[in-house]
Amino acid sequence: MSNSVFNALDWWIVAAFVVAMVIVVMMSMRKKNESGKDYFLSGRDSNWLQIGTSIFSSNIGSEHLVGLAGAGFATGMAMAHWEMQGWIILVLGWVFVPLYDRMKVFTMPEFLELRFSRGSRNLLSLLTMASLVLTKIAATIYAGDVVVRTLLGINSVNVFGFQMDVFWAIALGLAFTTGLYTVLGGLRVIMYTAVLQTPVLIFGSVAILFIGLQELGHGDLFAGWHQMVTSAGANIHLIRAHNDPEWSWMAVLPGSAIIGFWYWCTDQYIVQRVLAGKNQQESRRGTILAGFLKLTPVFIFLVPGMIAFGLVSMPGTSFHTPNGDAAYTSLVAQILPHGVRGFVACGMIVALMASLASKFNASATLFTMDFYREWRPKASGREEVTVGRIATGVIVVLGICWVLVIKMLSSNLYEYLQNVQSYLSPAIVVLFIAGVFWKRATAPAAFWSFLVGIVGGFARLAADIIMKGHKVEVAALKQQLFHNTITVDQYHAALAPLKAQYGMIFDIWIINWLYWCQILLVTSAVLMIVISLLTKAPTLAKLKYSWFGATPEEKAATRASWGAWDVVLSLIVIAIVIVFYIVFF
Repeated sequence: MSNSVFNALDWWIVAAFVVAMVIVVMMSMRKKNESGKDYFLSGRDSNWLQIGTSIFSSNIGSEHLVGLAGAGFATGMAMAHWEMQGWIILVLGWVFVPLYDRMKVFTMPEFLELRFSRGSRNLLSLLTMASLVLTKIAATIYAGDVVVRTLLGINSVNVFGFQMDVFWAIALGLAFTTGLYTVLGGLRVIMYTAVLQTPVLIFGSVAILFIGLQELGHGDLFAGWHQMVTSAGANIHLIRAHNDPEWSWMAVLPGSAIIGFWYWCTDQYIVQRVLAGKNQQESRRGTILAGFLKLTPVFIFLVPGMIAFGLVSMPGTSFHTPNGDAAYTSLVAQILPHGVRGFVACGMIVALMASLASKFNASATLFTMDFYREWRPKASGREEVTVGRIATGVIVVLGICWVLVIKMLSSNLYEYLQNVQSYLSPAIVVLFIAGVFWKRATAPAAFWSFLVGIVGGFARLAADIIMKGHKVEVAALKQQLFHNTITVDQYHAALAPLKAQYGMIFDIWIINWLYWCQILLVTSAVLMIVISLLTKAPTLAKLKYSWFGATPEEKAATRASWGAWDVVLSLIVIAIVIVFYIVFF
């Protein structure tokens, strides 16, 4: 521990925060979980503060502490689109909350069964559980290694006389601790702890932003911002040229919107928090709060990555980072004063824990409510809770086992696994939009358009894995073509051997991944329309679960659930997003 960046003050702060967390966990567990509604949806008694903070703290995981800051370090504002698309959570609050509330569903696949068929439900359940375990859970555990290793400055720990790589201590410790309180408390403990975790995370990250800018500007905040912008160069812009090989606006704007709609309106991992609301008003206001909170990650995670790049580029600097992924943690370890380091470290660790707990709980909910309850429709509430706890424990073990596999695979493959939802989300988006807003959408159309979309997504993922060894060289060729250092003929001539060797696999892979996302959306939508028109129209009973199925009484209840301030605050979120795009255009 001689290389640790913490001193006694930092450790005392960490200890105090751990005690506070334990107290909050114990308080949240005082109310017993008597049924699946209690365990998976916190008894459906959560308020707007718990919902909004839980959405935010669950969302802030490895993709922010490691990935977003690393993206800021490498590509500037290019990835800010994904954060700004967080405004789509308002669509969840205003459009989907009334629908989900009157249906009283536990899971998103359950909605697909009510609107379409059991087959569509099973497909989405299996797909979501697999992606949670194989990508999101493993990614969060894996990111804990980057965070803690950099903070503590150690590579191994002594366990009963044996030297163990710190990765395993972190992975096992993070998964076991988080899994333990998730197994015991369910969603209620996640909702309660989020209220403590979110302000710690935000305030700590704001400290990094301001201290980092002062460091970059030699004590002058505005000079630091100017230096950061100068260091970023063209990367400060959100909208890139249409022929940019990676971040063309034609690829990024539609692609990020598709992925954003899937994530904020249909992903069990996020929507489960809204389903836990006391009523439509609390759920909607929770999404509005989350909309405001989602305006911050660009500034508290991505911009610090750009600050780290500026510090590394500054002549005579002592700041260093092993790579872009460690940019955020390196800032914590090197520029923050003691005391603040401990505080920020608490925010980082609990962000990973909150994200991981939410993934454990969402996976267990899908298994219990979509499969076990189908096998045992007369299961008691206590039985559902018991099965949910066992399922959570199994998922914790599976997540750890998959990390073992990830550790043995190349880092490139790991990155590809992280993109799986980007390839699979378009078909899900088509299903939900058609199911909610188009009366003519039928069950066969939903099943086949979904299946084809999934196959197309996995085809691209397989192509990524097969072609991973050529990624760097082809990316370099694309950059040369973009900067006119080679001609179009030279570019195609250089790619000809790969085309001849891999054929259709190469054709799939060479397309920008965001364009592929759009292709999948269009393909699934066309299939949905054509097959729906060729098959029997859905019955009135099915249309009850669409936008058009609300009774006059249900419509009146929805209208009574919002007021002028809800509208004004929602419009403010959208206005801030528009201003952001104008400023960084």
